[in-house]
Amino acid sequence: MAEDVLQAPLVLEYPFTRTTGPVVGAFLTGLREGVVLGVKRSDGTVMCPPLEYDPIDAAPLGEMVDVGQAGTVVSWSWGGPPRDQQPFDRDVAWALITLDGADTPMLHAVFVDGPADMATGMRVQIQWRDERVGHIADIAGFIPEESG
Repeated sequence: MAEDVLQAPLVLEYPFTRTTGPVVGAFLTGLREGVVLGVKRSDGTVMCPPLEYDPIDAAPLGEMVDVGQAGTVVSWSWGGPPRDQQPFDRDVAWALITLDGADTPMLHAVFVDGPADMATGMRVQIQWRDERVGHIADIAGFIPEESG
């Protein structure tokens, strides 16, 4: 005795578009132009990458400020061989990097030969893509800062 299976066809849709808004939009436009922007928080610190609202007190944010293109590694992990979905064709370190002029770190890749070349506290600088479109991937990654 076969029973019919109940079915309810459903098409999941998102029939809307979302704009980036004035804060994230300014950040992405800056990246396209080779400039990194953060946003000043209500306590005077600078968050980069910026958000539209302060994660501590939910205050709206909008005062954009330039931050540096070099910074300090505050934490890192060796990524090992690249995975299929990864945007890199080589081993990378994943690092939290606080850019000069920012008070919060951002996560990005650091291009070095191996874990022995990484250290908490090391200085790194942005390596930009040749062609930029206004996306976080406009920062190809970070490389150790040139000394001298």
